[in-house]
Amino acid sequence: MPDLTPLAPLPDDAALDAVVDAMLPLLGLAAEPGWRGPILQNFRMVSGAARLVLEFPLPDELEPAPRFEP
Repeated sequence: MPDLTPLAPLPDDAALDAVVDAMLPLLGLAAEPGWRGPILQNFRMVSGAARLVLEFPLPDELEPAPRFEP
C-alpha cells in the first residue's frame, strides 16, 4: 500500500533564502547579488517539480521497466 503521509508544505521565500545563505558557503560558491532572484526562482521551480513526482501514486507491486526507450 502506498504511503499516504501528507507532504510538508512548499518552502516560503524566507526558508529558501535561508537555504541559499547556508548552501553557498558550504559548496564554496559565491553569488553576485543580482543572481539571488534567479537562484530563488530555480529553487521554487525545482520544489514544485519534486512535489509533482512525490505526489504521484505508485503501487508497491510496480516493477521498474527493464529498458528505457524514449
